[in-house]
Amino acid sequence: MKITLDIQDSKYDTFLKFIKTLNYVSINQEDGTPQWQKDEVHRRMQLVDKQDMKTRNWKDAKEDLFEK
Repeated sequence: MKITLDIQDSKYDTFLKFIKTLNYVSINQEDGTPQWQKDEVHRRMQLVDKQDMKTRNWKDAKEDLFEK
């Protein structure tokens, strides 16, 4: 059986130490970011570094997105 838990950040380490003491529990921590998305970010960062992709600051982008 699998369950999902939401734990306060400040209590995470304590909870993890406790749960590891239980011999009938296994822990699989999953990264919520899919690999394809990490690869795409890396590809775009390389394009920006080579100046093959233009960027813009958030202020200007926000104004374009939310202008009335």
